[in-house]
Amino acid sequence: MRKIYYRDAIREALDEEMARDPMVMLIGEDMGPNGGTWKENRGLWEKYGDLRLKDSPISESGFVGMCVGMALTGMRPIAKVMFSDFMLVAMDQIANQMAKITYMSGGQKPVPMVLRTTIGLGRASAAQHSQNLNAIIAHFPGLKIAVPSDAYTAKGLLKTAIRDNDPVVVVEHRLHYGQEFEVPDDADENLLLPLGKAAVLHEGGDLTVVTCSAMVAKCVRVARELEKEGVGVEVIDLRTIKPLDRETIIRSVKKTGKLLLVDEGYTSFGITAEIGFSIMQDVFYDLEAPMMRLCAPDVPVPFSPALEKLIVPNESTILEAIRKML
Repeated sequence: MRKIYYRDAIREALDEEMARDPMVMLIGEDMGPNGGTWKENRGLWEKYGDLRLKDSPISESGFVGMCVGMALTGMRPIAKVMFSDFMLVAMDQIANQMAKITYMSGGQKPVPMVLRTTIGLGRASAAQHSQNLNAIIAHFPGLKIAVPSDAYTAKGLLKTAIRDNDPVVVVEHRLHYGQEFEVPDDADENLLLPLGKAAVLHEGGDLTVVTCSAMVAKCVRVARELEKEGVGVEVIDLRTIKPLDRETIIRSVKKTGKLLLVDEGYTSFGITAEIGFSIMQDVFYDLEAPMMRLCAPDVPVPFSPALEKLIVPNESTILEAIRKML
């Protein structure tokens, strides 16, 4: 094992893929000499030059549209939208161009591009810089969505996304960038994690927890604490929302009979509701209790750190939800 910061794992992925394929390039705000908003591409502008790592104006619609055009001509561009909130400015390019052109061309025009963006509560960034829009972009056919939970998945999923011939949105969590993680020694240039394959990070037979992103570590910590009491909680890291690994979830729920879905996004109309309903016909007769979900309440994210802390699922609320189900 070796230790690496989340942001450095992303930089390794970008560096390796840019070195491997001259068609890979980056564009976004603060992506040039500044080294990225979170310093995740520090040094790459100096290494690859201004033509392959481009600072953009503050125009998400403009540079995401440019990436769609570049992808259509054979390049593999990576657009970086600083906060997922700003995807709303570029939603026409994302939902009507990036997601649909391959289908509308009868498969003749692939759009091999990546859109990296950032979610995450916990930095008092208020209502317009903290939203989790995963459910919104997941609604549109034609997009794949990867949600890494640590440095290992951040690197492996991003490398796979860059090589994919379909448009992929990679959603990173802002609290992870400055965190150090342990990764296997073989997390090198050959690391490619498949899209559409979840991972069981903690095994158990009493209850299944399905989650993603920053919630994964919290759920695993709770599972380890409950294990000391003889309670077996199985924790599944989705890794990708689209494609969704329904088989892994179904197999686990059939074993445990109980399902808790945990997500940092809003409760109503979120991915937890979609996941739960999508597996219902396969697990209905195996359920020993109603499914439950634990998400952020349906209120704009408050600016106050004390109030923001109250709306984010944490170890205490996850533990409370599990005990209630048991």
